[in-house]
Amino acid sequence: MSTLKLEKRGHTAIVTMNNPPANTWTPESLNQLKDIVTELNADRDNYALVIASESEKFFSAGADLNRFNHDDKGLSFEFANAFGSAFEALANYTGVSIAAITGYAMGGGLEVALSCDLRVAEEQAQMALPEAGVGLLPCGLGSQQLPWLVGESWAKRMILLGQRLKADKALEIGLVEEVVPTGSALDKALELAAMAAKQSPTSVRYCKQLIMAARSQPMATAFATERELFVKLWDSEDQKEGVGAFVEKRKPEWKNR
Repeated sequence: MSTLKLEKRGHTAIVTMNNPPANTWTPESLNQLKDIVTELNADRDNYALVIASESEKFFSAGADLNRFNHDDKGLSFEFANAFGSAFEALANYTGVSIAAITGYAMGGGLEVALSCDLRVAEEQAQMALPEAGVGLLPCGLGSQQLPWLVGESWAKRMILLGQRLKADKALEIGLVEEVVPTGSALDKALELAAMAAKQSPTSVRYCKQLIMAARSQPMATAFATERELFVKLWDSEDQKEGVGAFVEKRKPEWKNR
């Protein structure tokens, strides 16, 4: 049985974690996620990706700690590399990615959400990066993604102290953008994905590239790139379609080209 289920609804792909009871990650499922993202990046009809769970109790509990109960450093690197490669691929997905968080999002379960562009959490959700409490550390980009989103102090509380956050506190500090009633995270995520589908996917791809650049370089260094990408849009069909549709007062039909 596949531990990830892929469904496509129009321009949106839904990846549902399917490894009960706690949706733990394995190197195999992480590699599968990476392959799915690669496939979606090549799909001209795909504009958005939702990461979801069918369980109200668990979004994902992260890695199965039984897989770390050994002395083989080679195996530990294999697992860490799988986490990093999969979540880096997700962070670099060219469309809009949304995590629909249900229940516990722990360790790698939170890190997959951190690698998405947006996060919606159900009111019963709880989030943590508890790795240091079992002699490990976040190796799915969490040590880097979390402080960027919530600031250094809250990142230190969650990583160094192992502090667990409920959905309302996660909303307060900016870890999630919205809290919704139990059972409605996927619907809200799909609503956001539908909003993304109204945007030019070519423009979204360039805009996301510029936004993500702010994480790794001084602001001024991207000013020229912003202008270059603006002009580069004139090579795309979507730029012509978008402006033409506005002038003709009709709904644009995007080609993602």
